[in-house]
Amino acid sequence: MTAAPAAPRRPRRRRSVTESLLSIVLGLEGILVFFVMLTAFGLRALTPAAAFGGGVALIVALVLGASLLRFPWGAWLGWVLQAALVATGIILPIMFLVAAVFVAIWIYCFVTGRRLDSAGPRGGSTPPKENP
Repeated sequence: MTAAPAAPRRPRRRRSVTESLLSIVLGLEGILVFFVMLTAFGLRALTPAAAFGGGVALIVALVLGASLLRFPWGAWLGWVLQAALVATGIILPIMFLVAAVFVAIWIYCFVTGRRLDSAGPRGGSTPPKENP
């Protein structure tokens, strides 16, 4: 009895710097929303169903948004999710400040990621030319 040969594995897709940075931000925002959900419940700012239902829905949207950043429209979805994070300030006013910090991090990662992606794999430097 011989084992069947393993099927060749497809090589992993190489992620851009922008995609990597923005997915990290969305993941951190998912963790943030978890604690915001618990805070909204604990302070009785929302009913338990609204706090946990809305919190879980936003967490799922953030995680899904992080996985969709591979598409050109994925970054636009990320911007919409940033607006949703700012909108949580309606429930807990301190979230206006916290969300502003995360939006600033999002903008920084967006701009820096695009700059690094356009610079190329060598960071924009060209190899030295050899003299004949």
